[in-house]
Amino acid sequence: MRLISSEEVIGAVSRELVLINTRVPEDLSKALKELQDASSDAGRLIMDDIMKNAEIAASRGVPMCQDTGMVIFFANIGTEVSLAEPLPVILDRAVAETYVREGYRPSVVVDPINRINSGNNTPAIVHIEQMAGENMIIDIMVKGFGSENMSRLQMMKPADGYERVADFVVDTVARGGGNPCPPIIVGVGVGGTFEQAPLLAKRALLRPLGSRNTDEVWAEREAALLKAINMLNIGPGGLGGGPTALAVHIIAAPTHIAGLPVAVNISCHASRHGRVSW
Repeated sequence: MRLISSEEVIGAVSRELVLINTRVPEDLSKALKELQDASSDAGRLIMDDIMKNAEIAASRGVPMCQDTGMVIFFANIGTEVSLAEPLPVILDRAVAETYVREGYRPSVVVDPINRINSGNNTPAIVHIEQMAGENMIIDIMVKGFGSENMSRLQMMKPADGYERVADFVVDTVARGGGNPCPPIIVGVGVGGTFEQAPLLAKRALLRPLGSRNTDEVWAEREAALLKAINMLNIGPGGLGGGPTALAVHIIAAPTHIAGLPVAVNISCHASRHGRVSW
């Protein structure tokens, strides 16, 4: 049995949260530079501002965006791992300590109606799965709600087929327009159940940019959707002049014979995520 202390987890998560909020991941930086070159004069002006903002954030150690978001964790814990406290408790401590210490905006309200702010950006959203062995892997996502609010779920009929799925994805992006701070990354979950499809869509956003779906059919569908979305001409910052999306990532899962759940989760151009592991 491997014991991992609360302090070790808090320290690692805290360091990663700072990096996530202040530095663009390498895969995203490469994709943004490629899009910058592919944009027209108007689009390039927006992309120049986006890249300059990222440079300032990294050099000064300040957040790339004023919306430092809700923190979402996807944790895979080995069956031979022992923690001194429940993982959600540990992760909430890491978020609270980091956001208060760094002066990041507390964006979480404890009740969705009375809107009283928790003051330290907790509670975080924690998803836990088990795996064999003595390792632990925690994927971290910081999600602002300019993009989160543009997400949608549709319980389709099996007879609708993939064509309706594709139309729904493109329509979701069209409805969002410039609100999710394009260029965006589009996560799509197809299958599962009412609650699983959105989780699939959100997990899809963690896939490295430039990677292909391991299923060739879905890889071709991702490429076709990306082309269709970029034909909308929403463009960087919603002002046209270049591609709207950097990537479309799809995760498909088994579902019921009577259902076809489809969810779309959109990430802004910052795509703030990282990983810690033991």
